[in-house]
Amino acid sequence: MYDKVKYAFKVSRFRFWIYTGGTFVIGYTLGAETLSDFYNLDYYLYLFYFFFLANVFIYGVNDLFDVSTDKDNPKKDEKEHRLVREKVRDLKSILYVTVIISLFLLIFQNNWLERAVFSTFLFLSYFYSATPLRFKSKPVLDFSSNMLYIMPGMFAYVLVSSRFPPTLLVLAGFFHISAMHLFSAIPDIDYDKKAGIKTTAVILGKKSSLFLCFIFWSLLSFLTVLLTGFHPLSYLISIYPMIPLFLLIQEKIDIKTAYWFLPYVNTSLGGLLFTVLLFETIL
Repeated sequence: MYDKVKYAFKVSRFRFWIYTGGTFVIGYTLGAETLSDFYNLDYYLYLFYFFFLANVFIYGVNDLFDVSTDKDNPKKDEKEHRLVREKVRDLKSILYVTVIISLFLLIFQNNWLERAVFSTFLFLSYFYSATPLRFKSKPVLDFSSNMLYIMPGMFAYVLVSSRFPPTLLVLAGFFHISAMHLFSAIPDIDYDKKAGIKTTAVILGKKSSLFLCFIFWSLLSFLTVLLTGFHPLSYLISIYPMIPLFLLIQEKIDIKTAYWFLPYVNTSLGGLLFTVLLFETIL
């Protein structure tokens, strides 16, 4: 039992937990009206789910369907996880447990809006990597389906407020996650070409992909500043578009270094946003 939990932890990519768990926390905080909302048991139940179990599901499915395409990618050994034949059975059993828990949560959710958002998260998480849809291998759909990382925040907003989040807020999330996906796909261009995968980054190439990241993150910055009423701290979001712009100007810098730097930026700015929002909720 301990070995399987330990393996599940490895599969879940600890450094990426913030992308689902952090989104859930921000979405819940945006939808909360009083500090007492954070005393609800549902908050802590789904906090655990989106930090750990959701990532086991996302990356477990990814590992199962990416065995052939991952074989030549060194980052699977250095920073992530490479599935070996001896562990396929263990991974499948872990995924079965995760699916059962997910369905159990789905059944006992409060309303159909919660179920719709949660089901969309599960659908995108599975078919992002799984055949026959396999969104990650199709241009435009690859970064668009990465909306799965915004779904935890949308679900949290619905969970605490019973309302769908504002459209501009969802749109800002879409621009951010699209840029994140495209940016992360750039270091894999050569490996994806070799594997015969035509991602948006493969078709556009490095420079055009970086420029599109700049556009997406610029739109995110504009919406963030607008939605916060030009709050002074909101201008920190401009860090994001500056990253691809800097890489376009300084071509000698390895994009892989910047890519592994992004989780720290996301965590820092996300933590700052949570603190500000929580303070305003208390007031």
